[in-house]
Amino acid sequence: MSNYSTYLETIGATPLVVLNNVLPEAARHATVVCKLEMQNPGGSIKDRIAIKMIEDAEKDGRLTPGMTVVEPTSGNTGIGLAMVCAAKGYPCIICMPQVPAMLERVMICRQFGAQVHLTAPGLGFKGLLTHIAELTSKEPDKYFVPNQFGNASNPDAHYDSTGPEIWEQTKGDVDVFIHGIGTGGCISGVGKYLKEKKPSVQVMAIEPSNARVHVGEPMNPHTIVGLAPGMPSEFLEGPFDNEKARGVVDEWMHCDQDEAVVWAKKACTQEGMMIGPSAGAALKVAVEVASRPESKGKTIVLVIASHGIRYTAHPLWKEVKAEAIGALPVPPNTDKTLPPLQWASDAAE
Repeated sequence: MSNYSTYLETIGATPLVVLNNVLPEAARHATVVCKLEMQNPGGSIKDRIAIKMIEDAEKDGRLTPGMTVVEPTSGNTGIGLAMVCAAKGYPCIICMPQVPAMLERVMICRQFGAQVHLTAPGLGFKGLLTHIAELTSKEPDKYFVPNQFGNASNPDAHYDSTGPEIWEQTKGDVDVFIHGIGTGGCISGVGKYLKEKKPSVQVMAIEPSNARVHVGEPMNPHTIVGLAPGMPSEFLEGPFDNEKARGVVDEWMHCDQDEAVVWAKKACTQEGMMIGPSAGAALKVAVEVASRPESKGKTIVLVIASHGIRYTAHPLWKEVKAEAIGALPVPPNTDKTLPPLQWASDAAE
């Protein structure tokens, strides 16, 4: 047993688990293991970058007591930052698009005491950035914006912790690392570390099938939350116009949003492992790679980025949610819609 002086010290050191039941026969000549990042205290891999970005900023003076942390996010990074700020005493503002899929994220950030500003969904990620620029420009010394998409502390967190953990837990017996691209921080940090330790390690990046911006295809709406925010990662090497290996990425993979749901459900019902849609996509790709003849005897590592319980507003839960709502009585005066919080146009007033 370990005793920790703060809750934040429990971030990291997540387990690796071998997959058994969910693998089809064709994939069983390889060993597929999952890095269970949902076991971080905030429920996702983003806890690692949240504390790294905050503590690095504290060390170099960009963040000082009394300042407010502000970040645009689709969810998990916002939750990680809200948790870290609550523990450290910083006011926190999380900016998200006003879409139903953000329901749990809005609730969790608010429960940690953070403010949540919502922007019109049609404005996309650019709308979040515009709102934050307007908010912080009035009193720039009051705010710290971690900027997960361009902050070197993001990939550094994974180079310093996630990569070494995988190396130690596999005793160096890792041949393939698979992860989806959101900010690109995890795949670049872990990929760099593993390749330095073992140059033969293959790194495979995943994007939604209809949003493969890193191979030069157009961005389209998709439901694999956490992947493909609509712009190429600043942490991965371009040019992003073909499927050739570049930088740490050896192969560019993809997964359809419906396949991601199918595999997330399979993990839940066959392994007892409740995972989200991005992990479902990673599992689908891992099975595909493990089924290749050249994967015989290899160890394939994928990341379970967050817990599946965080996606009850997602199509992943559609059937069982409808079943539960139909079977349970609705309390009187219950409004089933998401109440409006703070619109971006009002947030800075």
